[in-house]
Amino acid sequence: MALEQLCDVVQRCQAIKDEGFSPEDYDLFFTAGRTCLEQGNSAQVLSILVDEKNKNIVRCMGWNLLGPLVQILLKKEDKNLPHCHAILSHLLEVCSPKELLVGLLEQVEEADTGSIAETVTLLLKPLQTVLLRLGMKKASSVGMALSTLLSQVARLPVPVTKEQEEDDVFGLCHCCTALLQFVKPFVEEVKEGVKDNNRISKDNELRVELLKFCMKSLSKPLLEVQLKDPDTLLKSPLRDFATEILIILSSIGESLPDLLSRNVLKRREVPGFLEEEVRYPKESLACLSHLLFVDHIAVDIFPAVLSPIFVLQCNMEYIELLLSRTEESHLLKGLVLYEKSLIRVEDNSLPVDLLELKTFFSVPQNLVKVMTLCPDQTLRTKGLKVFQLSIDKFNTEAKYKFFKGMLKTSHHAGVEGYIIKNIKNQIDFSLKPCNGNDWFLGKHLLPLLRLVLCLPHGPETDLLQNLDRIMESLNLLRYMLIRDKEWENETGIWTELYKIEDNYLKPLRTGLNMSKAHYEAELKSAKENKKISSKDSKASVCTVTVDNEKLPNMTPEMQIQVLQSAVFTFDLIESVLTRIEEIIETKERPLS
Repeated sequence: MALEQLCDVVQRCQAIKDEGFSPEDYDLFFTAGRTCLEQGNSAQVLSILVDEKNKNIVRCMGWNLLGPLVQILLKKEDKNLPHCHAILSHLLEVCSPKELLVGLLEQVEEADTGSIAETVTLLLKPLQTVLLRLGMKKASSVGMALSTLLSQVARLPVPVTKEQEEDDVFGLCHCCTALLQFVKPFVEEVKEGVKDNNRISKDNELRVELLKFCMKSLSKPLLEVQLKDPDTLLKSPLRDFATEILIILSSIGESLPDLLSRNVLKRREVPGFLEEEVRYPKESLACLSHLLFVDHIAVDIFPAVLSPIFVLQCNMEYIELLLSRTEESHLLKGLVLYEKSLIRVEDNSLPVDLLELKTFFSVPQNLVKVMTLCPDQTLRTKGLKVFQLSIDKFNTEAKYKFFKGMLKTSHHAGVEGYIIKNIKNQIDFSLKPCNGNDWFLGKHLLPLLRLVLCLPHGPETDLLQNLDRIMESLNLLRYMLIRDKEWENETGIWTELYKIEDNYLKPLRTGLNMSKAHYEAELKSAKENKKISSKDSKASVCTVTVDNEKLPNMTPEMQIQVLQSAVFTFDLIESVLTRIEEIIETKERPLS
């Protein structure tokens, strides 16, 4: 029935000249042709389409059969495959390339999640054939095709393990490999233009579309991928894809060092309709930097003449971007890129001027968030390691300024405690022979000590919440009073001591006595309540409130344990504080 309908509409349309087919003709041709294909009559459809008398009909209406044809090809039914492939080849040869392009891209866009990889790999060669038929006017069409294809490929799950990349269940690796073959003739065309003209116009439309393809590929999927080392996975399609993307960039006239340093060097006006931020997205450049300096991709086309400090400066904006994300894969890339950039820098060499740059302030802030808020223990540990590495690279003046800035802005007792520990290390180093400097001794040190030896809210400061900071501050003070003799006073601590006593030690003693008395009273009350409740047959629970927030209900035993832990913490603070008071008292006591 459908075959008869198709024959009838074709026979009737043979008499129509040029392109005077009605909408009804198009509908009948599509409906009958689709039904024939679905019923397995592909051989008969092929014979109708290749008939020379029907060439004009096929040229105008044949592309409408792409949808049903693609669906049958995806099913891979053996008896229909040869005829369906022949039909597709004939349509690609006869139909309008613009209409074919629209039809093929519609099939790519409409692909179900489970069939994206198969659809993309099936249609890449037909799409390439169609685009090449467009001749010199293909640039915008190439761009549209690449954008559509990458948008679909970006939906595919990224393999995480070596085994997942090898198995390639969802087809991302296969798609990436096929995409490289797809763009090859277009890259070659631009390369020829570069070769003939020595350089190609930055505004060449095809070059711009290939640049957009590379930038989009760097953003997705490559930014999401953790590439495997060749020792782990000898043949890695994703690593090959990343390598080829960088090679393409270089081939179309993009200098990798210039791309890397765009944010540092003075911005130049980019000719053409694309604004610079659109043409060179920061996210894509962050991935490029990671590929170069962490994965060591395309090192043979990247000159190793840039100074380590300049490379670090270039990478800081990309590190800032990666560390500001919440995705753990991005955080890890940011941490490793920062680490690799720092390792190449000599210790104690980064000048203080760098701290005037926005990124040298914002990156440590983001790093603190990773160290304190990231749920992944491995990333928190890595963050702390990189944080210390960054401190080690600053020169003495830069360390001083960095410590002051972090004490003012971190607002986290653990981080502040870590900074104070570093300050102690710098003072200890400076007190050793031949290591004296103007920043961690004498007049410059005192303003820093005032930031260290202070209580945010005086005697009412929450000592438990600020424990890390308080303990490190007391340890620093105790160390200085013992290490720096009063008659030498290299640090200036003895000159400042009376202020420290009034502004820090006495308020701390007051706060400690109040806190300890309060918790000891609570502990005593809890123990008495436990005795009473133990006589009651019902299991009892109690509520503890911290900072006006109720914690989950606790048994009396749990409450006693929490209170005992707090009292033990106060005893720990008091032991160091008492030792400091004894040292001061001994120094102030007149000789008999």
